Order: sequence, then structure tokens, then C-alpha cells
Amino acid sequence: MDSAFIVLFLAGLMTGFSKFSVGGMGLLVLPIVMIAFPGPEALGMILPLYIITDILAVWSYRSKIAWSVLARFLPLAFLGVLVASQLLANINADQFVSFLGLMIIVMIALGLYLDFRPASFMQKPWAAYSMGFFGGIVTMMANAAGPIFSLFLLEQKLSKETYVSTRAWAFFIINVVKLPFYISLGLLTLETTQASLYAVPGLMVGSFIGYHFLKKVNPVQFKWMIRIMSMIAAVKLFLFS
Repeated sequence: MDSAFIVLFLAGLMTGFSKFSVGGMGLLVLPIVMIAFPGPEALGMILPLYIITDILAVWSYRSKIAWSVLARFLPLAFLGVLVASQLLANINADQFVSFLGLMIIVMIALGLYLDFRPASFMQKPWAAYSMGFFGGIVTMMANAAGPIFSLFLLEQKLSKETYVSTRAWAFFIINVVKLPFYISLGLLTLETTQASLYAVPGLMVGSFIGYHFLKKVNPVQFKWMIRIMSMIAAVKLFLFS
């Protein structure tokens, strides 16, 4: 339990820091938790942490929400969650680990592509539907759809305040929708919820650090550090599962 406590504390630390600073650590949190809890049940341990931080975020950003943008994006995200729940119900632990590794690699590749290429196509209606659908699948199976959601929202020409508020509410709504699916799949249980409580101290510490030290973080350097660490974790998952 000592090693599990350390792993969950680190997961909480990363989640809190990411939510209240530059973001981007979602790709790394799940592989960290899987050090102590290999398999899909790690998803159920992370979800309560995300919902806690989501509640804090939507309380902080409860105005200037672009509901019309969410209305185009969320319905297909819900469909993606439904499809992914069927995939989770029909794969074993080894297949899940390999799939997760591949998914992280794809998300990193998407981020690299967007660094150097314009994404104006995201303003097209079909892009909203497709990004919503694939985002729903990725968030259900890896809790790592941040790059997809951010990509879509950034290209909607929203103000900074509206972007932050809309993004916070998108994550909150989708994570709440995921709850009954995780429960029905046996991934979110009383035991996993109790275990996830070990991450709450790290979550509080990470949130405090992220909020107060955001201005001292170099976003570009931080982003590349997370990408490198995430790639190492993804290769380990994909090749050595």
C-alpha cells in the first residue's frame, strides 16, 4: 500500500498542477497510476480526481460559456463514450495496455502536427462532429482527450475567458456522463473510490502549486518535457505489455 499511496499522490499532484496551470499532463497520469494498478481499473481511480478538479474549475469559470459550441461538440462526444464503453467491455487487460500506449502516441503526434500546421479546418461542422466523437472515445478509454478538445475549441475564435470557461464545462459534463458507464463496467467501485482518496492530498498540493507558480513555468519547455515523458510511458505500454 505504501507504493500505491506514492503513485496515487503523484497522480493527484500532476492532475491538480495540470488543471490549474499549463495543462498537458493528462497523457501521463494514467500510465503513472497503472504502475500500481495495471489494467482498466486505473481509469476508475482517476475519474473522481478529475471530477473534483472539474467542479473547482466550473465554479471558477461559471460565466461566458459558449453553449452553442458545446451543443455542436458534445452529442457526438457522448456517442464516442458509448462506443468506447463497448470496447472496454470486450478487451482484456493486455489489449487495453497496448491500446492505451498506441493512443498516447497518436495524441502526441497530433500535438506535434498542430505546432507546425494551421488547423482552420476545425471551424467546419464535420470537424466538430468528428472531434467530438473521437474525443469521447479517447476520454473514455484513456482520460487523455485534452488535445482533441482544446484543438477544437481553440479554432472557434473564442475570447480567452470564453475558451477557458467552455473548456472547463466540456470536461465536467463529459466526465459526469462517464460515471454510470464506469460503474456498469465495474471500473468505478467503492474500493477504487476509496483508493483514489489517497490522491486527494497530492491533488490539493498540485492545485496550489499550479495556481501560484503558473507565471514561473515556461509553457514551451514544460510541454516538451511532458511529451518526452509521455512518449517513454507510451512505448513501454505498447511494446512491453
